[in-house]
Amino acid sequence: MDALLVEDDDRMAQALTTALAQRGHTVRRAGRALDALRYVHAAEFVLLDLGLPDLDGLELLRRLRTVCDAPLIVVTARCEERDIVQGLRAGADDYVVKPFRMNELMARIDTVRRRTGATSARGTAGGKGPVRTGDVEIDIAGRTVTVGVAEVRLTRREFDVLAFLAARPDEVHSREEILDRIWGDAFLAASRSLDVHVAGIRAKTGRAEVVRTVRGFGYQLGTEGRDGRRP
Repeated sequence: MDALLVEDDDRMAQALTTALAQRGHTVRRAGRALDALRYVHAAEFVLLDLGLPDLDGLELLRRLRTVCDAPLIVVTARCEERDIVQGLRAGADDYVVKPFRMNELMARIDTVRRRTGATSARGTAGGKGPVRTGDVEIDIAGRTVTVGVAEVRLTRREFDVLAFLAARPDEVHSREEILDRIWGDAFLAASRSLDVHVAGIRAKTGRAEVVRTVRGFGYQLGTEGRDGRRP
């Protein structure tokens, strides 16, 4: 795996580079946002610190997501809930707060790579036509969402959640099931990751009813005007 490490602290960068190299990964380090934008096109995975000298890390994350869909984990000292929520909404696949255990971070990297690879494979497998609910169309194979005639840009995680619900629209899915299938960890149920992404889907589509909350259990694709037939 070709990893891009965006980290301005030399000591932390050396520790992460060594740990990744020991696991057979090739690491390119960028200490500034400008270098990260230059190198990201060749990256198969990104580790991103938010405390960069030339640009706020959250703004860099948003810019990276416009040009790169590689799995990305934020690794930062910022531990405020607001920062975590903003990072997830901006497109991070996971958010790790410093200080951290190196083995845990490596496990999270493996999980994110495995899950993003699996969801991408399911998305390109074909065979299932677009699913509609109201004026929202979810093209699982094409990984696109359209509201009316306008395409809506979701983050990869937001799309994965919506596509998972759309694949079995008549079923109610528990939080644990969604977290296990999308994040690879049902024990994340205590976190706000899933709620943040559902809120992002509703906000970006402008359709709060596109995802129905089943209080105390989980979520289901919205039922208003839903049509699972192929066009």
